Amino acid sequence: HNSTPAQSASYNGSDNYAGINFDFSATAEKVVNAVVHIKSTQTAEVNQKERNIPDPFRDFFDDFFSPRFRDQQPMNPTPQVGTGSGVIISTDGYIVTNNHVIDNASDIEVTLHDNRTFKATVIGTDPTTDLALIQIKATELPQLAFVNSDEVKIGEWVLAVGNPFSLNSTVTAGIVSAKARNINILRDQYAVESFIQTDAAINPGNSGGALVNINGGLVG
Repeated sequence: HNSTPAQSASYNGSDNYAGINFDFSATAEKVVNAVVHIKSTQTAEVNQKERNIPDPFRDFFDDFFSPRFRDQQPMNPTPQVGTGSGVIISTDGYIVTNNHVIDNASDIEVTLHDNRTFKATVIGTDPTTDLALIQIKATELPQLAFVNSDEVKIGEWVLAVGNPFSLNSTVTAGIVSAKARNINILRDQYAVESFIQTDAAINPGNSGGALVNINGGLVG
């Protein structure tokens, strides 16, 4: 018999969060249709792989990248396929994503939440902020509206929506842990970093996905 007294927990937030009761299903339902899966294909020569391996991991590949292999020229270009996420920001097919998701891609394929697939074209890129804008030929698409990220508060609930490991429409919840983070992850010489840090689970493939507030507004 445990005589330790216990009390039920309750949430007494501000009026903006009244009635949430930690049920994010309405927000998730509003957001998932506007988040897409992106598959980008680029043709890379085999002997370029060594240059793409980060320094801490090069020692693991000493045998493969020995001098006798470095001097050999590839027989054929090798397609490299990467995946990520994107967010529809207009009903006529404009999608924002991370630049590194589509960088140097020769072919970009976008899959919507309803499993329709489209070829995409690059409208513009900004490596300094790791952002890119692409477009698909479609109309009457669901979209997410931007909100002012400067008004996001530390401790505020947010949802991360994307396609980690190519698993479509994955939603995770967390809070804003910090703002204006600079972690020197962008490789561009003139990189501008001011990241929102969150403890919502993020995995490979989430890149370019949506970070939304409890009302479904796009904050990052």
